[in-house]
Amino acid sequence: MENQRSHRLVLIPPPFQGHITPMLHLATILHSRGFSITLAHPHFNSPDPSNHPNFTFLPFFDGLAGTHISSNNLTKIVLTLNATCASPLKELLVGELMKAKVKSEKIACIIYDSSMYFADSVARELKLPTILFQTTSASNLLTYHAFARLHSKGYLPLRGSGSLDLVPGLDPLRFKDLSVFNLANLDGLLQTNAKMLAVTPSLGIICNTVDFLEQPFLDQLRQLYQPSIVNFFTIGPLHLVAEDSCSRSSSLVEEDYSCISWLNNQPKKSVLYVSLGSIASWEEKELSEVACGLASSMQRFLWVIRHGTISDVSEWQKSLPEEVKVAIAERGCIVKWVPQGDVLAHKAIGGFWSHCGWNSTLESLCEGVPIMCQPNFGDQRVNARLLSHVWRVGLEWSNIIERGEIEGAIRRLMVSTEGKEMSQRALKLKQEFRVAAIGGSSYKALNKMINHVLSVNL
Repeated sequence: MENQRSHRLVLIPPPFQGHITPMLHLATILHSRGFSITLAHPHFNSPDPSNHPNFTFLPFFDGLAGTHISSNNLTKIVLTLNATCASPLKELLVGELMKAKVKSEKIACIIYDSSMYFADSVARELKLPTILFQTTSASNLLTYHAFARLHSKGYLPLRGSGSLDLVPGLDPLRFKDLSVFNLANLDGLLQTNAKMLAVTPSLGIICNTVDFLEQPFLDQLRQLYQPSIVNFFTIGPLHLVAEDSCSRSSSLVEEDYSCISWLNNQPKKSVLYVSLGSIASWEEKELSEVACGLASSMQRFLWVIRHGTISDVSEWQKSLPEEVKVAIAERGCIVKWVPQGDVLAHKAIGGFWSHCGWNSTLESLCEGVPIMCQPNFGDQRVNARLLSHVWRVGLEWSNIIERGEIEGAIRRLMVSTEGKEMSQRALKLKQEFRVAAIGGSSYKALNKMINHVLSVNL
């Protein structure tokens, strides 16, 4: 292992929580296997180096103005990063190569997030091996490959009432499940997508998934990538593989651990955890409907209302009906952000009302927690469809933010026979995930990837 410490890996994440988290899990795993780790990252949303003292963090100029950031237009941010960051990254890597030479180190590989595709050409110019890191599901990656075909055949942009039709070649996904559905800037996403798929990383692709979970989709991807990309490493779920590596918090927001004390006083599998992740949120009127639905469901709940979602949570709570305030006081806990891994692993959690981001999906399934699906954008609708119709551990409901609809959906998940059956299936998946991570397919894929990186650096 100490010999491997002379091999340095440079990892390049984009400035989004959902991408930084799995990248840091991957870094933790690789460091535990003997590699030195450098995180080269945009200035915006920089990770906290103090949480990872064994890593080197190097920020570079990202070209993002306040208007990009405040707009939350992820496609625009990605396009800006790829248009402006090549020179700053090259300058940084040249400096790292010079330092490595002095230390008798070797930069063994550049591992870049798929949305930072500019990094591949920079690395090739410097004659450095590359691996692309795909943070979403294999199923979602497969949809990216279908966009150009669907567009050329006139399916996109979607017209008329075909949103519920199955996408040719992507069963069981419907057109409404695709990230391009109802997208205002379709051309921008197609442009980004084409550039992302055009790169051919020299050593292969890492995907944060598990063979057993997405085998049919993985088989299709492996066929698509032949012969240009031979190696497709399914090393997931990364947070589970990293469990034995002393993984630390990767959150960009301060986590409130007081909720764990509250959970300790709740009965087993009695609490619904409610969180829409780091980007999506409800408007104030919707928050009130959610509060009323939670109260009338008669279930216990841990509810994340992120800072900035509403100007004053305390004042908003005062405006709620008296019976809702009583329900929150007696059965609820409202916080700004939580240590999600610890929450989902807690014995009191019985369900998760989620946006269905891929990290949240994997974290929930790895703890045997069924999901009430409320997808918003990006890959979330694909994940929700798989949760509800393939793995059958997710509840598809109307997604109408109205107290009666919410109450009914919560009770279906938490107390109905349907919900209990979902919970049983989720517990079976939990066991399969652990087998894959500890000596199974994901463990073997990790070893294969490490050996491949070392073999090209002899």
